[in-house]
Amino acid sequence: MEYVVFLPFVVPLTALPVGRLAVRHLHPRTATLLLTALAVVLALCSTVCLGLFGVVGTARIPHNPLPDTWADPEVRAAVPWDEVTGFASLAALLVALLACVRTGARHRTARVAARRAASAVRDGGDVAVLPDPSPYAYALPGRPALVVVSRGMRECLTEREYAAVLAHERAHLAGRHHGLLLVARLAACANPLLRPLVGALAYGAERWADEEAARVVGDRRVTARAVGRAALSSRGRDGSAGLLPAFAAPGPVPRRVAALLAPAPAARWTGALWGPVGWAVLMAGGGVVVSAASSFNAAVTVVGVWMGAGVV
Repeated sequence: MEYVVFLPFVVPLTALPVGRLAVRHLHPRTATLLLTALAVVLALCSTVCLGLFGVVGTARIPHNPLPDTWADPEVRAAVPWDEVTGFASLAALLVALLACVRTGARHRTARVAARRAASAVRDGGDVAVLPDPSPYAYALPGRPALVVVSRGMRECLTEREYAAVLAHERAHLAGRHHGLLLVARLAACANPLLRPLVGALAYGAERWADEEAARVVGDRRVTARAVGRAALSSRGRDGSAGLLPAFAAPGPVPRRVAALLAPAPAARWTGALWGPVGWAVLMAGGGVVVSAASSFNAAVTVVGVWMGAGVV
């Protein structure tokens, strides 16, 4: 196995250029789903290899109750610098687990707090208008799914722009963007090199919702004005209601407005394979293949150790 086992930890470095090319040249829906799948696969591959290191690390703990075959020299030989990487991997696995738990807890806390506030003013529909002068709007998943809008946001928009905001947030709920973002954040907890992919995926989700809002309203310019006006009104506020997708949240709002003022993106990509999208697909596919092959090798090694120890 030698040093190839480290590849899944560094392959996610390609995530940043892949994310930028995907959100720039693919339809937002396609880009968002592609980046989510890429984040999950790369995170799983690196975690599997980290698990191999963990096996070696536990075998090196003095007076451990594990079978002797667990610490077989052939197992340690499969990992370079086994004395260092073994113990370091145990610490990394613990940190990743704690980060995942913390991220999940923060996400749940934000949803519970937002639902408690929205339930107090909900009038039976799928829209809850909070009596807050600060302008913001966000999608609140769950049962029932709600669109939460502050009074400040409602008052700073025209009727058509307000309709665009509601359509945007409903698109978040229909596309389950909160779930995609949570999955990407958990993947970044497993491998911090995937963090740039989270930003690209969040932008892709916003663009996806923008395009759906423009389609529902029937006017791209009205949707662009709604995004721009909401962003100007929300300046100085995080606008995210915790970790929930928010309308005009901090980010490349000018890019979103410019995209809405341009023609609608094609649902299917029809460009040349040697263009920017082709490079993105090549990097993403190559990274997945390399990571999957290396992690499969690590998984086979781990299973072999367990079989030799009589665990499976």
